[in-house]
Amino acid sequence: MKQPTALLLLAFAGNTLAAPLIEPLRLISDHTLPVAQLQAQILAAKRYDSFWNTGDEMLAKQALARDFTDMTLPAGRMQGIRGALEASKTFRQAVPDLRCEVTQMIVSGDRVVAHLHFKGHFTGRFQGKQGKGQLIDFIATDIYQIQQGAITANWHIEDNLTLLRQLGIVQM
Repeated sequence: MKQPTALLLLAFAGNTLAAPLIEPLRLISDHTLPVAQLQAQILAAKRYDSFWNTGDEMLAKQALARDFTDMTLPAGRMQGIRGALEASKTFRQAVPDLRCEVTQMIVSGDRVVAHLHFKGHFTGRFQGKQGKGQLIDFIATDIYQIQQGAITANWHIEDNLTLLRQLGIVQM
């Protein structure tokens, strides 16, 4: 029996059907790195970026080291894997159709830099404000430190001013 094309694009991950990982639009890599290290770092970054694209917590758990540290921890966010999971869950309640595109990924040494572009519609609630379907469209840049195929640290900056204006929280 011939499999439908759509099913061929999906892969089994345990007992759940998982979509393919997000692919960067542009990948720039240090070709002096051992191939296995390069592939492991790209895989960890793609898993974490795919987590932000889909909200699939298993991807974050696969990408992040047990002792993961957010080096630019926002006020009120818990440190470690749990903080990332809660941040995604909270934001997805506000923007349920959130999608993330990796416009470029740069791999050098033990670091991966991912330039992310987020889009969606604010239809939920965020900081006490109810969305009215307005477009959310902002960028972020993450610097992942990766050891043994897992992200141990992350430095990130988001265009929060644009985001907060789009959410209607900040007026200018």
